[in-house]
Amino acid sequence: MKFTELNLGNDLLEGIEAMGYDTMTPIQEQAIPAILEGRDLIASAQTGTGKTAAFLLPIVEKITQQDSSNRIKALVIVPTRELAVQIQQNMEGMSYFTSVGSVAVYGGGDGNSYSAEKQALKAGVDVVIGTPGRLIAHSNMSYVDWSGLEFLVLDEADRMLDMGFYDDIMRIIKNLPKKRQSLLFSATMPDKMRQLARSLLHQPVEINIAVSRPADKIKQHAFVVYDTQKQTLIEHLLKEKNFKSVIVFCSTKSSVKELSKHLKKTSLKVQEIHSDLEQAQREDILNQFKSRTIQILVATDILSRGIDVEDIDLVVNYDVPPDGEDYIHRIGRTARAESDGLAYTLINEKDQNRFAGIEKLLGHSVEKTPLPESIGEGPQYNPQHKNQKKRRRHSGKGNKQFNRKAN
Repeated sequence: MKFTELNLGNDLLEGIEAMGYDTMTPIQEQAIPAILEGRDLIASAQTGTGKTAAFLLPIVEKITQQDSSNRIKALVIVPTRELAVQIQQNMEGMSYFTSVGSVAVYGGGDGNSYSAEKQALKAGVDVVIGTPGRLIAHSNMSYVDWSGLEFLVLDEADRMLDMGFYDDIMRIIKNLPKKRQSLLFSATMPDKMRQLARSLLHQPVEINIAVSRPADKIKQHAFVVYDTQKQTLIEHLLKEKNFKSVIVFCSTKSSVKELSKHLKKTSLKVQEIHSDLEQAQREDILNQFKSRTIQILVATDILSRGIDVEDIDLVVNYDVPPDGEDYIHRIGRTARAESDGLAYTLINEKDQNRFAGIEKLLGHSVEKTPLPESIGEGPQYNPQHKNQKKRRRHSGKGNKQFNRKAN
């Protein structure tokens, strides 16, 4: 179904066309009509399915049909600064030919950014996109008036709950009008998410977009290694081919810092990005990466969702991601548009069971590529099945590593 088949205003359609949108994704095709009808909505859809446009487009359309009074009409709550910035960029593109204004509100900036946010909120900007902490900081002041709010969106709600934002979210919502249209988007739908939905939504439309598989154009390889081999192997792989744009994902900030320090001693153009950096630093590094001034970006999962960078040649999982959906998010940074892509994953001994679970979700095994001779031999890939672990545990003869719950 094409966007032109929706009964949208010409100014909004012009913005959609300018952004290169033509045909709706499944989440857009199901969500946009329901939102235009005024229904509450709960949607299970991961990053990359087009969910941002699925809620922004109908909200902008409905705002353009109203009076132009200076009041906050919509609030989008997100877990990270990066996602707030990306949604704001999408918002600016879609609403460019309309009179709808927006502001992104997030921490980590300087005093000037806080003042600019304050001015926009005080004036009554149409759409506010923000992280919980910063929204609370502004809401505690007398200049924020939520009384005219009509739309509430919780984006990546599961991630916000995982990050411990439940109390902050409820604190914000307590100040909002009870009569409003509420939309909840989540990549997964655990019980705690359904409990949140029941407390916030009124007879919602439910949409479930199945977890997608990685694009066929992504060639996936795995290397079974000892931890002591990881840095040397990464250096070898990055120098093996002339990669123009690479993201290396690590599970911890300490791993990011150690690997980045090691790679910077080589001729490779490397930078690191993680939450210890100031927001301005992170944005500058990301812009350098997008412009190809930086060849390799070593990052935590802060980049796996919500950041749109095209033409990445290679994604490396320095550590096995926590679950299959995170794996798909990470390697989905490559093979965008019409390009091919590569994804390498380094599997140490303790992460073998976790990677076997990812392969189960994928529906196939990932090729285990032999290590270069200069690296030496790695461990055998021999993940243990859950029933084997249970028997071992019940016998009381398992070793400590076997009985320990995976990280």
